[in-house]
Amino acid sequence: MTTVLVVVAHPDDAEISMGMRLLWYTLNGFRVRVHCLTTGAPGPDGTPVRQEECLAAGALLGVHEYTFSSIPDTSFVEHRGRIKADLLDVFRETQPDIVYTHFPGDQHLDHSTTAQETTTVALREARNLTYFRSPYSDGFEPNEFFVGTQKLLDVKVRALKCFASQQQLDMDVFRKLAEVAHRQYVHHRVVERFQQESSCAELFSITRRVEVVDCTMG
Repeated sequence: MTTVLVVVAHPDDAEISMGMRLLWYTLNGFRVRVHCLTTGAPGPDGTPVRQEECLAAGALLGVHEYTFSSIPDTSFVEHRGRIKADLLDVFRETQPDIVYTHFPGDQHLDHSTTAQETTTVALREARNLTYFRSPYSDGFEPNEFFVGTQKLLDVKVRALKCFASQQQLDMDVFRKLAEVAHRQYVHHRVVERFQQESSCAELFSITRRVEVVDCTMG
């Protein structure tokens, strides 16, 4: 079974950036693990609200394993050593075939730090590494377009609604972004050839893809 590892800084980062892609993977027999480097700030009663929201969203998307580190939110730069140590453990446990993480050129320091540390480990421990676009990506130029369907998008939106503590998540905005994302980069003559139900997209930048083929001649 092909294993996909997604490393993110915060709860909801994976769902916002690649919720449709995650669901497609799980529906098609891939094993998916999402590792989040922080659980976010606890609720007023001390409960890990955002962690629980992650698990609910992950269940909707079919994620097989959702795990967490305890890096303090918004303080990733000061904890690079802990992040790298945790990631080495995660990679050795998971042995992923495909890795996704934030784009290094990101305006959020937690995101950029996550990208840098994940890249360092992934280039040693995995064959394939891809960056996803988040709302704070700066200078992102995609070379992979995952064109989804309204059914995939509907489940993504349901997953995002699990993050009730994050009042800034406007579902109408995220739906519209997914519906127009590819049109910024793909010529309309190509878009016209998409299947009718393929009307939304998530954007990625492939950093490394290694294909191993059987070279044995019969």
